[in-house]
Amino acid sequence: MPATSASLFRTALQAARDAAGSQDYPQGTLYVVATPIGNLADVTLRALHVLELADAIACEDTRHTQSMLRAYGIDRKPGGQLLAVHQHNEAEAAQAVISRLAQGERVAYVSDAGTPGVSDPGARLAAAVRAAGHRVLPLPGASSVTTLISAAGLVAADADDYSAFVFAGFLPSKATERDGAVARLAAEPRAVLLLEAPHRIEALARALAALGPRPITVGRELTKQFEEIDTVPCDALAGWLAAKDQRTRGEFALVLHPQPAGGDAKADEGERVLQLLLPELPVKTAVRLAAEISGAPRNALYERALQLRKAGEDEPGEED
Repeated sequence: MPATSASLFRTALQAARDAAGSQDYPQGTLYVVATPIGNLADVTLRALHVLELADAIACEDTRHTQSMLRAYGIDRKPGGQLLAVHQHNEAEAAQAVISRLAQGERVAYVSDAGTPGVSDPGARLAAAVRAAGHRVLPLPGASSVTTLISAAGLVAADADDYSAFVFAGFLPSKATERDGAVARLAAEPRAVLLLEAPHRIEALARALAALGPRPITVGRELTKQFEEIDTVPCDALAGWLAAKDQRTRGEFALVLHPQPAGGDAKADEGERVLQLLLPELPVKTAVRLAAEISGAPRNALYERALQLRKAGEDEPGEED
């Protein structure tokens, strides 16, 4: 008879005790613990051991964490051992954690999924604990950021070296601010990692269409049963989402690939032409012509034109 998930995780918990139990776990320390982003089997042995060992577990959502702990066979009662530390109370709740650390307790912190402090609560808590003179010890593990980066095949356009990337996380929710952020991405030569929620993914896809054929890898429901990873041109992302009903469901990580070869040259030429045209023409006309002449993205040129106009208005006039 096949073993159940519960019995398998009990075996994993014993393996965690055997593998990690002899290591040093100092008291008065905050343990920042990465947890799976969807597949419970991705937990590390050290994470399991610390979650069982800790005097208290601070967490983004006590009900979610309680459910996860039970799946692993770790029995924690709500109240004294599970502390709610989330984005709305993180600064205040940090003081309760610090009080426990001052008494020599080991406190673990977990977000709902993945690595705390990466577009999730945890950064303010870690900063407050360090400022109070206590140790913060990270336990690495699952992260949607590194998961997607590892599968995206990012290669620098003009070098044999591996591509660097920029973590942008969630772009602004308001359309005007989001469009401005996308325009700035057009001038970023490195890969850019984005995160998005299902109810906003279509709006993000429409905004990213301004980046034209630049490749973007989209990861949906990473590590889960219906995981999808695909690479499409930015201006085809909305169509990719619309091709199947389920593609707008689940959590998303996306990585904009490095600027294609020649991308920087186009941006530089667009800047040069724009600066020549702006003093003579209305903004929209100057942007349209600069985009046609240089091949640089129009949204990025428009954002730059507004910056140049504002800078010109802010300059003091000449004295007589």
